[in-house]
Amino acid sequence: MYRRQFLVRSIALALLAGTRVEAQLRTYRMAYLAGSSHAASAHLQKALFGRLEELGYREGRNLVVERRFAEGRLERLPALATELVALKPDVIFAGASQATLAATSATRTIPIVFAVVSDPVGSGFVKSLGHPGTNATGLAYQAAEITGKRLQLLKEILPSASHVAVLHNPLNTAEVPVLKALRETGKTLALNLRVIEVRSAEEVALAFKTLQAGRPDALYVMESPLTLAQRALIVGFANSQRLPAFYGLVEFVEVDGLMSYSVSLIEQYRAAAAYIDKILKGAKPADLPVEQPTRFELVLNLKTAKAQGVKFPQSILLRADRVIE
Repeated sequence: MYRRQFLVRSIALALLAGTRVEAQLRTYRMAYLAGSSHAASAHLQKALFGRLEELGYREGRNLVVERRFAEGRLERLPALATELVALKPDVIFAGASQATLAATSATRTIPIVFAVVSDPVGSGFVKSLGHPGTNATGLAYQAAEITGKRLQLLKEILPSASHVAVLHNPLNTAEVPVLKALRETGKTLALNLRVIEVRSAEEVALAFKTLQAGRPDALYVMESPLTLAQRALIVGFANSQRLPAFYGLVEFVEVDGLMSYSVSLIEQYRAAAAYIDKILKGAKPADLPVEQPTRFELVLNLKTAKAQGVKFPQSILLRADRVIE
């Protein structure tokens, strides 16, 4: 009798173990959609897939990834999203707002995870932050909310500034509320904002000529897949002209940009991996609350400041989260 019970238990455990092994050996299909280029987002891919590997998903072993990049041309995203949906992946990762818009327009059934969407409710991606109620979820990025803070910092660092040029991509819907917030804050700080529209790398180059023809006191570069892809070029121009510039992402400061105030994209992308993990294990995006960042970083580049003749006030230096020398 005891032997029979032992055999029955052994068989049950073996079947359970077999089920676990089978689950571990399952291959998942993931789509990756980005508005920027492969090179410009390499560090973000490293963060996302590095965290996924820590969670047990390794590309080439149990994870197949189809990638599409718009190369900064956001108008290409809808077609790229349609291509990915046709492949029927288990989950689609669409990093920023415009990629998320393309993905949610292409499918209402395949789970979608985003990492840096500025207003997921207002954009219609989710019904509420606490209960998305759709096939999309992820991490919000309060770009419009921190825009005023950036201009205040700029004015504190450059108190005599009165004219500020703004690089803005009208094709990026996420920039619309940011531009509105910029204009509202600009009025209160007595800053005259000159918006220069850039839709492509070619128009970024043309913007440089516009800036040279009518030099502003400072430059404000909105964060977007386009400017991220062109960050080395933009920073190089600003530095060659000794033009103080405030950037929306730390990635610009890391290639010798003057200053930035933002969330960490790397942290956002790593956190997005947890959503992908939950979805692949059976969770529904509709039930996974959208997270909001709790920490923003002020990063200053002292080497660039010295080259441009910019002197950071002691109050700013004390508040900086990171100083690059």
